[in-house]
Amino acid sequence: MSQPALSLAIKSLEDLLGGRLLTRTTRQVRLTPEGAALLPQASRLLADWENVRERSRQFFALQRGHVTIAAMPSFAGNVLPGILREYRTRFPNVEIAVHDVIHEDVVGMVESGRVELGFGFEPEVQTNLRFEALFVDPFMAIVPPDSPLAQGSSVTWSQLLSSNFIALQRPSTVRSLLEASLAAKKMSLRVALECHQLATVGQFVAAGLGVSAVPQLCKRHMIALGAKCLRLERPSIRKAVGLIVRADERLSSAAEAVRSAMREGLPV
Repeated sequence: MSQPALSLAIKSLEDLLGGRLLTRTTRQVRLTPEGAALLPQASRLLADWENVRERSRQFFALQRGHVTIAAMPSFAGNVLPGILREYRTRFPNVEIAVHDVIHEDVVGMVESGRVELGFGFEPEVQTNLRFEALFVDPFMAIVPPDSPLAQGSSVTWSQLLSSNFIALQRPSTVRSLLEASLAAKKMSLRVALECHQLATVGQFVAAGLGVSAVPQLCKRHMIALGAKCLRLERPSIRKAVGLIVRADERLSSAAEAVRSAMREGLPV
């Protein structure tokens, strides 16, 4: 800073505070008592500002940070691990909190601002949300391993609905989608047993209580539970899965990096 600019900055500070901070002679410049009293506080303020600036730089450079995510369990268990493994390799000091909740809660948590990013099905009503599709997930049939249907590799809806059907309880998005898609084909979903979680559906099917249809994202989990997975046809029902964010808010640098990693790691 040049001497005239420094003098102007000091005068502006003195005008702001309401008194002289320095006394000047032809030989020296000295602090006034008020200036001497201000100096330690000014030094602390400058040190704090340097700390703030450095912390902010680290957040923007992703040397530190925090990101919150909500994802439906099928996505959290099957897609997120690989993406977050790569993310953690690149940004090891960024903290990540993942809420694995049902789709309806994913939407609610993004809407309320509790999380920055949500991963789930495309919301029926988006209001202040923005949805970015990542891929389209088909529904598959799951049947007991000893069911006659388990002998093939595929099954039609008519064949599947001839057995006791196990469904998620309303107002599940999965339940609503299946009912609406079948109604468009003049078919109806006759439910024999209901529950709240897809994992429970899989356990009931594996135990021989009936059959069901679930997103293909759940395939590995359903096989682990003991259910047989089959391609489901006539009609083929699919649902877009993607990123859900608030339309009126800018993502943090940490969240934006998750979004980029997701797009790099998945077909759009």
